[in-house]
Amino acid sequence: MEKPDRMELFRSAPVPKAVMKNALPSMAAMLMVLVYNLADTFFISLTKNDYQVAAVSMVMPVFLIMMAVGFVFGIGGTSVISRALGEERLEYAKKVCAFCFWSCIVMGMVLGTIYLVFIEQILKWMGTSSETYGLAKTYLTITACSAPVVLVANCYSHIVRAEGFAGKAMAGQLLGNILNIILDPIMILSFRWGIAGAAIATVIGNVFSAGYYILHFLRGKSALSIHPKEFTLRNKVCSSVLAIGVPASLGSLIMCVSQITLNSLMSTFNDMAVAGIGVAGKVLQITTMVSIGFGQGVQPLLGFCVGARLWGRFKKVMRFSVVMALLISSAMTICCLILDEQLVSIFLTEKAAFDYALQFVRILLTTSWLFGAFYVFTNSLQAAGAAKSALIINISRQGLIYIPSLFILKSLIGIRGLAWAQPVADVLSTTLVIILFVITIRQLMKKHPEHVSL
Repeated sequence: MEKPDRMELFRSAPVPKAVMKNALPSMAAMLMVLVYNLADTFFISLTKNDYQVAAVSMVMPVFLIMMAVGFVFGIGGTSVISRALGEERLEYAKKVCAFCFWSCIVMGMVLGTIYLVFIEQILKWMGTSSETYGLAKTYLTITACSAPVVLVANCYSHIVRAEGFAGKAMAGQLLGNILNIILDPIMILSFRWGIAGAAIATVIGNVFSAGYYILHFLRGKSALSIHPKEFTLRNKVCSSVLAIGVPASLGSLIMCVSQITLNSLMSTFNDMAVAGIGVAGKVLQITTMVSIGFGQGVQPLLGFCVGARLWGRFKKVMRFSVVMALLISSAMTICCLILDEQLVSIFLTEKAAFDYALQFVRILLTTSWLFGAFYVFTNSLQAAGAAKSALIINISRQGLIYIPSLFILKSLIGIRGLAWAQPVADVLSTTLVIILFVITIRQLMKKHPEHVSL
């Protein structure tokens, strides 16, 4: 077992080394997720059919809901497991790990069934037109059948990091993502399956990614377990995971709903506007995914410090992480602004769609430099087990702030208002998360004073 050396990294390694050793694999994994997210749109764009690009943009938020449900158990499980390991409660950590696995299987089956039964209503809600309806239905039908493995793959890309296996977490994501990228051109272009090929490649990638994580546990490489005998709802296993996972993932779930709302509002103008905002969102993801990766990478380290009551180390990790994250997100934003035309031209050929995308991406990038700090503070709240604070910030950013902004700014300045709603939400939510962090951590430090006897 590699536990002692890995826990020593959390406990006493120099802060820059501890942060970067955890964050770099996570960032690399999220970059691969970015490439994976871009692959379908890129290879579909090579068909020279921007209606297929619009259809993928419309249906992607519905697919991402599956990933978000996986994050409920992944993020919640990571928070609980990392704190349990800091408290040296290994048996409890095993039960949490098994609970997350079997919950993903059951919830995946339920969610996939709901998609297939209500597919017509879902497509209508997304604002599909006569040109995009059939394309979107094909993609959603195929991916809905893979819901259980999608949940497992996205859950355990988090959980294996709780034990210090950041490299294995990255490897599992890389396996699925690289396979998807390899299969995309074959199925979309060579087989001429178009959007159906993109969906099939996505399903196969998630199957292999989930399989990698399952083998990791079956081979005994981990001190944790997914064995059915470890599954339990007792001892607050379920409530502890959901108390953190639901608020944390609620942001992702609401983001999917807000994206569907955005696409529906944008479709009242035309399908090329939908394609444009979809591609602008892809460009924004370059900064977003790197920032998310950094924040998720430091979460287990912060969670260990909270569980072990190492508040001095916690503050040092936070200071270093916030500064580094801001530098990274600012650098990524600048690169995207410099290369905006080249990035947009990768995905769109229709002039109207290209012009929309270029206009939208310049608006969205005005506040993306804040993402690094936002995700570090958000993940620190999750690491600390601050369920209420995490719930507030995740509901607010893409729900209470963003969705009303869409309707208000659309009525004030039209189509450009739909793009400006995101920067407004970014500024307000970053301010809110900093305030919540300061209040929450001060309360925790007062309630649980630091000790050094481990």
